[in-house]
Amino acid sequence: MNRPSRRRSVPPIDPLAFAPSTQQPLRFKLRRLAADTRVDPHSHPWAQVAMSATGVIRLQAGHSTYLVPPTRALWIPPGVEHVVTVLEDAEIRTLYVHPSARFLGPAADTPFQRWTACRVLEVSPLLRELVAHLDTEPGAAAPDERQACLGALVLDELQRAAPVKLGVELPQDKRLRQLCEAVIEAPTRWHTLADWSREVGASERTIARLFRSELGTSFVQWRQQVLLAHAVALAARRLPMAYIAAELGYASASAFTAMVRRTLGAPPTQFFA
Repeated sequence: MNRPSRRRSVPPIDPLAFAPSTQQPLRFKLRRLAADTRVDPHSHPWAQVAMSATGVIRLQAGHSTYLVPPTRALWIPPGVEHVVTVLEDAEIRTLYVHPSARFLGPAADTPFQRWTACRVLEVSPLLRELVAHLDTEPGAAAPDERQACLGALVLDELQRAAPVKLGVELPQDKRLRQLCEAVIEAPTRWHTLADWSREVGASERTIARLFRSELGTSFVQWRQQVLLAHAVALAARRLPMAYIAAELGYASASAFTAMVRRTLGAPPTQFFA
């Protein structure tokens, strides 16, 4: 039976050192953290876009949790408390976005008008390169012309980034929350709801009822979202589909492919591209 390793908790970097402003609506922070590190819960009065250049991180924000490999980013609105857990050694790139930031184009609306909830976005190669060239120095100095242009292009790439339906909703009930967090930690430890229910000391019938009332879904459907999130993290390491299927407890790659098609309406090769 797999057991989660003991994690080391660290405080967030002083957010005021990277606070965005009307003069500098986009700020960039770089942080390298080792696997099994957890950044304590925190929130900001501005929005943020969290991504990783290398490694996989898990972000719990609001009532959902997200696995974020280098091919994805997570938009977190202002005031939403979030926790970062590093699953592999990671270079975490964080964009802080001021409410005055505006997209390019005739509409010139803001991310805040479009995205009022957490949102998973695809990270294009261009976005990854643009972010890598943003200034990482703390302080509130106004950006030079080059940094201002890079910031405008970053916002434009964010505007164009395709949303990805990839997030795992978390419940409020303490017993169900404990079970869900255990599944997210090690989704293949058990395969049936009966086994997972015994781990939290509740009946299978009670847990099934809580899934329906709290999350509006069945355990099987909810666990499939967890498996897909883990599959994205594994695919980011360019592992073969047969290996990913076996890691997630499927008897064959074809069985895993059938689940992905059934859940997402697309084959794994398209979804994980």
